[in-house]
Amino acid sequence: MTSVKLPIKVIAGASRTGIAGWLGNTLRVRVSAPPERGKANAAVEALLNETLGLSRGGAKIVSGSTSPRKMVQIIGLSESEVRQKLTDAAGQNSA
Repeated sequence: MTSVKLPIKVIAGASRTGIAGWLGNTLRVRVSAPPERGKANAAVEALLNETLGLSRGGAKIVSGSTSPRKMVQIIGLSESEVRQKLTDAAGQNSA
């Protein structure tokens, strides 16, 4: 099965939840959930699963759970599919 590891930077407690765009190779993600007791991490995983059309568990934080900079493993899509879907989602959020 195809697996991609993706570095992300999370802005927790944001006014809106969404894909904020790319900062080099790092995806910026905004979530309205506060950074406490795993709420922001769960919101990040849910947002990525929904955006990428994956079932629960398709996108999982594998490192950096207490840091704004995290590594996410995405199962079931190629790197090009992941980048395309996330770039499209970032474009929709900025419009």
